[in-house]
Amino acid sequence: CVIGKSEPHSGGSIWTFVRVYTDEGIVGTGECNSAGIFPSGFATKETVLTLKDLLIGEDPFNIGPLYEKMRRRGRYAGGNSAPFTFALTGIENALFDIVGKALGVPVYKLLGGQFRDRIRLYADCHAGETNEPAAYAARAQEVVAEGYSAVKFDVDHKADAKLDRHNWTVGAAEMTHIVDLIAATREGIGYDVDLAIDCHGQFDLPSAITLAKAVEDLRLMWLEEPLPAENIDALAQVRASTSTVICTGENHYTRFDFLELLRQKAVDVIMPDLAKAGGILEAKRIADMADTHYIPVAPHNVSSPLGMMAACHVLASIPNFLVLEFHGREISWWEDLCIGDKPFIQSGWMEVSDSPGVGVELDETVARSLLWNGDVYFVAP
Repeated sequence: CVIGKSEPHSGGSIWTFVRVYTDEGIVGTGECNSAGIFPSGFATKETVLTLKDLLIGEDPFNIGPLYEKMRRRGRYAGGNSAPFTFALTGIENALFDIVGKALGVPVYKLLGGQFRDRIRLYADCHAGETNEPAAYAARAQEVVAEGYSAVKFDVDHKADAKLDRHNWTVGAAEMTHIVDLIAATREGIGYDVDLAIDCHGQFDLPSAITLAKAVEDLRLMWLEEPLPAENIDALAQVRASTSTVICTGENHYTRFDFLELLRQKAVDVIMPDLAKAGGILEAKRIADMADTHYIPVAPHNVSSPLGMMAACHVLASIPNFLVLEFHGREISWWEDLCIGDKPFIQSGWMEVSDSPGVGVELDETVARSLLWNGDVYFVAP
């Protein structure tokens, strides 16, 4: 089913949830994020339903073989891209939820154990409609006071100084404004708090290089997606030009995309979105591959508490985790949507659930009230 409700600065809070039912009465739920590319979520939902027949009668413990069976069925239909990979992610997460519940263990124990029992978060922040340095600094200070040790802000607002709104070039006045935003935020929180800056892939190559070099002394945690995701060679040029840490990955899917990022030395930090990159096992493979390059993992995340907890199980099980995004501070119903050990977020951290499976369930009453565009709730077989 597709759940969500638009709110200002919500990150497109529209999510697709998948349920897999077993003949022993165990039910698994998985989340796949489809907000960024398919705002309705229905394209992902239809893809999930086309894969249904490949699962009926199968052993849910065979997660790996079932995943490959579904993935290979989609080879000639965009099997390594959205929305097919989004659908695979939700189904695979639901299978992990089933296996954990059947064995009475949390998902992280199925992945080899636990390096950490709580997950450090960074808050994706907004300064409202005021695109001014002072507003950025004030909002950053407000969020840090809540206990967060890391924050992120966007700088791709297409300010009035933009000379041409159709190209990717940042003019002199806009570049000055962007650098001022970043500098004011850094000054507001000091150098003991991590600061990330997101460009949303909105700049061209010379603009990205200019910005990366201009903020080198501000010691960013990373500069995110300075270029569109599709040209890895160009991103490698940005990384080679600067000491500013370069991060990308929310628009890359499966280990094959991340293999190219690592091969071409295009990135310092990877940020797969674990609700759409291919699944729990695929996330573990991506992280292990990055670890061989000494690259940390800092996933993109705009999920509900259920999808976010699934990500936390993965991040508990890998050594090279850096920090996880939290995009729900300004979604009034974010915590209400799910049942689990609340509060889910405490002073900038999320505890990893020790309950069987993912450890978080949808609150059916709240979920039904948030069905998107007339969608129907799950119908048990």
